[in-house]
Amino acid sequence: MTKTILAYGDSLTWGVNPLGPSRHESVNRWPVVLQTHLSEKVTIIAEGLRGRTTVFNDYSVGEDRQGARILPTLLATHQPVDLVIILLGTNDLKSYLGGSAASAAQGMRRLIEIVRTYPYLNPTPLPEIIIVSPPHLVETADQNTNQRFINGISESKKLAMFYSDLCDELECSFFDAASVAYASSVDGIHLDETNSKAIGKGLAPIVRMVLGL
Repeated sequence: MTKTILAYGDSLTWGVNPLGPSRHESVNRWPVVLQTHLSEKVTIIAEGLRGRTTVFNDYSVGEDRQGARILPTLLATHQPVDLVIILLGTNDLKSYLGGSAASAAQGMRRLIEIVRTYPYLNPTPLPEIIIVSPPHLVETADQNTNQRFINGISESKKLAMFYSDLCDELECSFFDAASVAYASSVDGIHLDETNSKAIGKGLAPIVRMVLGL
């Protein structure tokens, strides 16, 4: 039977190109790269939205970026889901939103709770969960980034610790994307093609283990 994976994320999942407003070709986005490293019996559904947070409202834009509010709808849309991969937290570090790794971790806790308590049509077994901490923010001359992410670099380096501890507590799987990928200095946040692809390749072994592939 085909396994279904929901890849839930922000602009890193959507595939923002740091060199401009364009988007990476689909073959260079990490969910598609992950798909190529897995069995044909796996279907990956990419649900990435620029600016998405875990639980924080961002009223500076028209779309709903609050991750906890839309997640139940996506679980309903794509069920049955065997695995949910969540790569969020960078936007939580914006100084006018959560502003810290600790707040992002609390938001991630809520997302895990949603995945585990949603009233699925067939609730057994519940989806497996892999939490991914994003690559660190890096120094950049982009003043838009610097103004939005005060203390962003230092806080981004704490995300892996907070997420790892959370996953130990709640018995989720964990992957540190900063171990394989690095943000571009062009805007200090987003990934070039090489680093986007590195996340997909890096996730493959843990996905195989979690799903027994």
